Amino acid sequence: MKVSLVLASAYGMRGDVRATLNLATALAERHDVEVISIRRQKEKPFFPVGPNVAMRSVIDARPGVRHLFPRGQVRAEVAFWRLLRNLKSDVLITTRPGLGVQAARHAPRETLRIAREWGRPAVPGPVKRFYPRLSAVVTATDSAQEDWTKLLADGPPVHSLLDALPGGPWPRSRMDNRIVAAGGRWVPAKAYDRLIRAFAIVADKRPDWRLRLYGGGPEERRLRSLVRDLNLHNHVYFMGTTPDLAGEFAKASIVASTSRSEDVGMTVLEAMGCGVPVVAFEGARGPTEFVATGYNGVLVPEVEGDLQLFAAALLALIDDERRRRSLAAGALDTAVRHSADEVAEQWEKLITDLR
Repeated sequence: MKVSLVLASAYGMRGDVRATLNLATALAERHDVEVISIRRQKEKPFFPVGPNVAMRSVIDARPGVRHLFPRGQVRAEVAFWRLLRNLKSDVLITTRPGLGVQAARHAPRETLRIAREWGRPAVPGPVKRFYPRLSAVVTATDSAQEDWTKLLADGPPVHSLLDALPGGPWPRSRMDNRIVAAGGRWVPAKAYDRLIRAFAIVADKRPDWRLRLYGGGPEERRLRSLVRDLNLHNHVYFMGTTPDLAGEFAKASIVASTSRSEDVGMTVLEAMGCGVPVVAFEGARGPTEFVATGYNGVLVPEVEGDLQLFAAALLALIDDERRRRSLAAGALDTAVRHSADEVAEQWEKLITDLR
């Protein structure tokens, strides 16, 4: 079976890219798998991808590469249409509503067309119009499945399948380092400023603990300024980007998420794969789907402008090593359900049923 997975860019540092490449790597153990990147702006993907996965791009935007045609959105769309119309795959999996709409319009009807969705479409009109032509929609959570089922009342079936973690074995935290970690894109929706402010309360009471921030993005200058203003330069460290976030999380004893985003958040899953409990706000859909207080982490009620509760949750775990280790065991148990091999088997079963 030939499977094509389409990403806006397979070379970026995003959780959906990470999950898609993990799935592609697992499926490639038994199938002919390719990842199609609409844009290629780097020599290699940021995240690792298995050697059996073929990579190709629609637009090669690497520096120094000769461009035979004018650049721009129109050119990319036309090139993508041509690719879809000539596609010879058995299964096509898209990863954004815009890509799903184009697959519904232009991919061969004999190809099984599946839209993999993490969030809600910003403009639902085209989705409602064209998604009924697809074979199925697949979400990463049950709540997202409910949302898409309501949106596509007369559309294709909507299924829920978990995101895939990298193939094991995963690095394991020893739970003895005095480190709180967080990772991802430094953008407003991830609200790292809230985490820094909460950690200021922690550092005042437990000055021997450190906060490590992994990632990069447009918020970096503002976040660094906040650290200076709060005099946290000896407590908060900007660690930069890494393709091995799990390896870095394994050095921590707690992973924190103060995100406002409704994305599932691969960082939460990767932390659990390393046996690290997660502290997050219960209002964020992503963490709420997987974090269970008392089992694998702590969900904190969100009170706008008040970070005392979040800081208190961190301090409670910092002061109770036995509880941290108990939650770590639950985190590992949660992560097993997201192993790439198991998730790939679920996809294979769904594809078989749809065909």
